[in-house]
Amino acid sequence: MKKSLLALILGSSVALAACGGGNDAAKDTEKAVDEVEQNTENAVDETEQKTENGVGETTTSAAGEEVYKQSCLSCHGGNLEGGFGPALDKVGAKYSKDEILDIIHNGKGQMPANVAEGADAEAVASWLAEKK
Repeated sequence: MKKSLLALILGSSVALAACGGGNDAAKDTEKAVDEVEQNTENAVDETEQKTENGVGETTTSAAGEEVYKQSCLSCHGGNLEGGFGPALDKVGAKYSKDEILDIIHNGKGQMPANVAEGADAEAVASWLAEKK
């Protein structure tokens, strides 16, 4: 009886030890997402401040890239190389800005509708349309 109980406890300990840990990758991913979100917030704040000060309209390229990092990167990859979603590195050669904006608003394939809205959608559509 003692041997069975000891074997059960030892087996459970080994199983739990094997399942434990390994959260480093998850923590790194979470940290990277937090950094992207913070950078996006900073870029939006900076853009809003420039517009309020009359310096100019939004910096479409920078804002579009930040929106991409926040909303699109997880499916389309950090370098537009694709992943779960298709590669976007040459999307501007295939679609116009308006067509890209339509895809952002209505979705396509497994991509959900409205992944970005308003000025964010406009900025990312302009930025992607430049990718030829």
